[in-house]
Amino acid sequence: MMSACTFQLERAVNDIERLDRLGCIERWREIFERSPPKHLSLQFMKRVLIWELQNRELGGLSVTTSRRLKQIASGTTPSTQAKPGSHLVREWNGRTYLVEVINGGYVMDGRTWRSLSAIARYITGTRWSGPRFFGVQ
Repeated sequence: MMSACTFQLERAVNDIERLDRLGCIERWREIFERSPPKHLSLQFMKRVLIWELQNRELGGLSVTTSRRLKQIASGTTPSTQAKPGSHLVREWNGRTYLVEVINGGYVMDGRTWRSLSAIARYITGTRWSGPRFFGVQ
């Protein structure tokens, strides 16, 4: 059974989907208290309006996630460090490699390694940035 909140949200989303360009611009001004940037497509404006509506009704991103997204968007992402107990997975040439992060190193195929770069070199036969190869940088 659909809750009243879900029904209201669905109805509000449907209302936004039916807006014409002028309606989207008006709704944008109501929600963001400014005009939308010029040259936005009607479809894009509708998506942003719906996303904002859902955030306000259902809760937005956590502060940590928002901060991380801003860092990614600005190109200033700090190097991420995998924590002990984490598992890194990488597929290479049809084989899947599983690496477990431990204190002071990594374990793959029962063998302990001091760095991800050493593992990447073992897997590929060439020099790689291990964190980049495993997607943790």
